[in-house]
Amino acid sequence: MAPRRDYFDGCAAAHALDLVGERWALLVVRELLLGPKRFTDLRTGLPHASPNVLSQRLRELEDAGVLRRRRLPPPAASAVYELTEWGSQLEPVLQTLGRWASRSLPEAEHIGVDSLVLSMRTMFSSQKAEGVDEVVQFVLADQPFVARIHDGTFSMERGEITTADATVTAQAPEAWAAVLYTGHPVDSAISDGMLTLTGDRASVERLLDLFPMPEPLSTPDAVGV
Repeated sequence: MAPRRDYFDGCAAAHALDLVGERWALLVVRELLLGPKRFTDLRTGLPHASPNVLSQRLRELEDAGVLRRRRLPPPAASAVYELTEWGSQLEPVLQTLGRWASRSLPEAEHIGVDSLVLSMRTMFSSQKAEGVDEVVQFVLADQPFVARIHDGTFSMERGEITTADATVTAQAPEAWAAVLYTGHPVDSAISDGMLTLTGDRASVERLLDLFPMPEPLSTPDAVGV
């Protein structure tokens, strides 16, 4: 295993990068923010990370106290990784990074389920949601989530509910991301088979205004030399 590279700098920000600054480390944290996962689940969420590199990041993050490994009781009897309480406190750090970088976000062909859910938790506007009271079930790539909006607050967690105002189903998370963030018409997504929508359509339409993207970063005009 390659030795970890430290900055040897007394700054707390430098120490934070010592802990989570290696490639894939923060994305491992991202993958665990919605709950424990097996190694195979992490590989699915991070398909471009080699097994060896992923194993190394997991060991480093466990040694740092950011996550822990535990074995589930029978009949599962498999090992899972989960964030410690301290590790979970990295969510607002990731949200701030996400909001900052979204101003220059390139068009992507793929977004993972956890990435999409966390992006919604990041981009939610409490001001725009004042007075809104909705519960929407999302099924993204066969994974169920419950989104609750109540008078300026938002939560979205794994789970199922039978009393949702509406249900949005998308086999490809990119389909909902296109509707939510790029203005792809709902009718077009439905007619193309990208989305299915049941229940109160107006509830879903109201959601579309609650997750505004920041203004894109303007590129300075080239200056002659």
